[in-house]
Amino acid sequence: MDYKSVVYNAARDGNLNRLKIYLHCNKGKDEVSMLVAAKTSGATPLVIACRNGHFDVAEFLIERCHADIEQPGSVMFDGETIEGAPPLWCAAAAGHLDIVQLLIKHGAQVNSTTRTNSTPLRAACFDGHLEIVKYLVKHGADFEVANRHGHTCLMIACYKGHIRIAKYLLSLGAGVNRKSVKGNTALHDCAESGSLDILKLLIEYGATMDVDSYGMTPLLAAAVTGHNHIVEYLIKQPHLVSRKERIDALELLGATFVDKKRDMIGALEFWKRAMDERYNGDGPSLPKQRTQAVAAYDYAVEIRSPENLDELMADPDEMRMQALVIRERILGPAHPDTSYYIRYRGAVYADAGKFNRCIELWNYALDMQQSMLERLNPMTQSSLFSFTELFSFMMGEEGRPTTRGRIVPPVELSELLRVFNKAVREVELGNQMLDKMPNVERDLTYLTRVLVITLHLACLLTRLLEHPSNTEEASKSIHRALYDLVKLRIKGRLGRTALHFACCRDAALVGRYPACQFPSPHLATVLLNVGADPNAKDEEGNTPLHLAALAKPCPASLAQTLLDHGAHIDLVNNNGDTFASLLKGQHVHELVNVAKYTRLSCIAAQVIQQFKIPYKGIVPTSLASFIQCH
Repeated sequence: MDYKSVVYNAARDGNLNRLKIYLHCNKGKDEVSMLVAAKTSGATPLVIACRNGHFDVAEFLIERCHADIEQPGSVMFDGETIEGAPPLWCAAAAGHLDIVQLLIKHGAQVNSTTRTNSTPLRAACFDGHLEIVKYLVKHGADFEVANRHGHTCLMIACYKGHIRIAKYLLSLGAGVNRKSVKGNTALHDCAESGSLDILKLLIEYGATMDVDSYGMTPLLAAAVTGHNHIVEYLIKQPHLVSRKERIDALELLGATFVDKKRDMIGALEFWKRAMDERYNGDGPSLPKQRTQAVAAYDYAVEIRSPENLDELMADPDEMRMQALVIRERILGPAHPDTSYYIRYRGAVYADAGKFNRCIELWNYALDMQQSMLERLNPMTQSSLFSFTELFSFMMGEEGRPTTRGRIVPPVELSELLRVFNKAVREVELGNQMLDKMPNVERDLTYLTRVLVITLHLACLLTRLLEHPSNTEEASKSIHRALYDLVKLRIKGRLGRTALHFACCRDAALVGRYPACQFPSPHLATVLLNVGADPNAKDEEGNTPLHLAALAKPCPASLAQTLLDHGAHIDLVNNNGDTFASLLKGQHVHELVNVAKYTRLSCIAAQVIQQFKIPYKGIVPTSLASFIQCH
């Protein structure tokens, strides 16, 4: 019987009698200690009992079984896994005051933290457990300890709208203007969540209008999230907000009403108020500066006079472009919302069948991200992935009408190459960034994802080679582009090359419109034609041919392509497996002619290995490594 699972399940379900039976039935002290310290699904029996609020079970484990009250575990809260959570954190987060008191009584460290540096007090603040907050503070909890993002207890209480906790923490002297790693304050959190009453409370306690790392004030944060009641309150506070800040907030709020709330009339009213403030407010007029017209915005420029605002209602598309122009001017290209709403507007155009407008906007957003963000940023990844879905959809539906009645046009080679080259550049610069890091800090997750997205774009390019409109010049352009990728010799997760991923089923992206299936024989063919190494090995010793065998089933055309380009059919990986031994449900002779692809040199190497003939130090090094692979 698996006593570990039985004990865990009893603690999880609060079944104290069953727990007593299995822990005290003919078991010695050492075995009991082992069982209560053992983890199932990442958590000990005490951690899961505290998480689920089983006081009697927790008391029994602590007092009778001497469970370690500091031993952390992994628990789920709101669908998220919390790593390294001590029992006290679990009880505080779940709102179980009696268990919190029990743990503190037995000496639990009140400021213990999770892996992300979250304290039990912060956990209680998150879900609004005021009595637990007070109890923990009374017993020495430090309300100024921030998590790894620099978010304090006050910040999270403000963001979640727990006014009584915020008021209590402020009464204790909590730092009202503390900043997180990204520079936001509790006032920003109120503005983003729409908690006006708490925002007023913070101002009473001396909160100031600081800017975060994006240059955003709480006023702009409220405007960009669409909390007009916060905006209306703050713009009436002349000691906090300048005239220019009032104008920017009203204009930005109008842009939010266009794109987020789809309220054109409301947006126009905010823009009119901003225009009135510009020209009729206190002091000299503040006319808008002329901005450069952008092709992606259909060369729209900001309206600079009140007379032209009313004309916008007759042209909703122009109004949407105004919103994008205004947002970029006020937030700047580095702010995530700037590129997000450009991409959103592009998606709306795509849904309407206006694919060229979508592609233009998405390229503008991608250029913005690649110029402003660190390499391999998730937002850049998302933009590149969106292009794979868009182009996949267009290729799959070419010539068919959309739901709006427009005919899906063919993908233009120039547009696909344009995005592919940007993806290759992201891979190249991302790899250079990682190369500068110490090995212990190098994480290839993002590089691998961007490389795989790039390969999907490459796969779409190779499909254009089969298109009736393909020309010799187009074919050269495609091969040249894929050569630029292969020559970088980028290695992703497990040391796998571009060809490895092209031959691997695991490389398939999960998207709505998968135009390319992996492994991809036609992509592998082009990669091999432009110089990819068919015998390159990853960290597990697998060649692309090994990964093709693991595809289940292995495409015969892929195996033959690799072998025709020089892959060795009998190379072994680190586990001693060959292509043939890895095939499941298939026989090697059904896929390829083994005799055709078996070299005399390979047979000789096999004989040397089989009969353990000494060769190291006798034959040249290059030949020794060849023998060792067989």
